Amino acid sequence: MRAVVIEGPRRVRVETRPDPALPGPDGAVVAVTAAGICGSDLHFYGGEYPVGEPLAVGHEAVGTVVEAGPQVRSLKVGDRVMVSSVVGCGVCPGCATRDPVLCHGGLRIFGAGALGGAQADLLAVPVADFQVMKIPESISDEQALLLTDNLVTGWAAAKRADIPLGGTVAVIGLGAVGLCALRSAFVQGAATVFAVDRVGGRLDRAAGYGATPVRSPAAERIIAATGGQGADSVIDAVGSSASMTDALNAARPGGTVSVVGMHDLQPFPLPATTCVLRSITLRMTTAPVQRTWPELIPLLQSGRLDIDGIFTTTLPLDEAAKGYATAQSRSGDNVKILLKP
Repeated sequence: MRAVVIEGPRRVRVETRPDPALPGPDGAVVAVTAAGICGSDLHFYGGEYPVGEPLAVGHEAVGTVVEAGPQVRSLKVGDRVMVSSVVGCGVCPGCATRDPVLCHGGLRIFGAGALGGAQADLLAVPVADFQVMKIPESISDEQALLLTDNLVTGWAAAKRADIPLGGTVAVIGLGAVGLCALRSAFVQGAATVFAVDRVGGRLDRAAGYGATPVRSPAAERIIAATGGQGADSVIDAVGSSASMTDALNAARPGGTVSVVGMHDLQPFPLPATTCVLRSITLRMTTAPVQRTWPELIPLLQSGRLDIDGIFTTTLPLDEAAKGYATAQSRSGDNVKILLKP
């Protein structure tokens, strides 16, 4: 099969690897029909996360089941499915909450070393009944692909931000996760959403969704626009030291900062005293994928939650290097790249 691998900073190629074997009697093999390039993949591509040897990347996949173990109960060969980007054991008390982040054995993520990468022709999925869901007929491939990670992450970021009905929210970073968080914030009751980024095209895109665009750093502008108070809730979809500092400064006293962006491997100098004196709640998480599906699928089916326009570019798998270069440019015209094996 073909698989996208990263060899080092800005070095991407598609190589031939052996087809994956069935990962146990409770596992499945999925023929990937669409895969996404995520902002966190760019940490490997940009060199922020070290790559010791060619790494098969990607953790967002939809496809068709081509093999299922004898213990798999919810799926059969030929089913059109989406695969959770975050993998849990499926049997521990943490996984019983349907949140793989809470797995007692530790979460795993496709395309990060131990498991295969989803930007490939085939993907082996352990504990398929927990990790994989048959896609409802009314859900498109693009919607399903966002349900494997980015939409789930943006939705969880908003839920963990304690958004009051009619409240004010700031979303820092207008990539795919940030735009999903922005739309989720409105659905969850925000009256005003400040959309923060440095790229004019992304600010314009957010304005089209009903948000108030603000160039970063944004804390002073948000405080001024809220009568000196700051935002009730701040979502950081970047995760850099600069964006987290901006987020903490933009929150009102008693507000909540919800971080879902991926930081680099360096420590963050948390202004703990300031946070204590201003009674700031700080929450961080990755995607609690399976737990959100029962909430998000009906919202997508009803049209209450609209994610059209998140994917801006579609390329064949063999043009993955072009896709990564496009994603790394972080332009206003290119937000989310879809790869088609």
